[in-house]
Amino acid sequence: MTDAIPQVDLHRLTVEEALAKVDNTLYSSYGAGYVWVRVVHGKGTGTLRLAVRRELARHPLVKRFRSGLPMEGGEGVTVVELINR
Repeated sequence: MTDAIPQVDLHRLTVEEALAKVDNTLYSSYGAGYVWVRVVHGKGTGTLRLAVRRELARHPLVKRFRSGLPMEGGEGVTVVELINR
């Protein structure tokens, strides 16, 4: 495992496609032993960000999540911490 944080880019995806991609990324990242995942959804209208965060709030592998810091992409990014193994 490297020190890089796995990242999933959701630009140009529908909400349904994006949620499936986030779910797959969370499971594969957890399986690979990562603790953090960066979800890039963009700022736009906020619809995708809200849908992703609503799903993260109830996802079994998510310990917590936060908006990206300014140097991480701000509100266009959600940083996810996965549960402990």
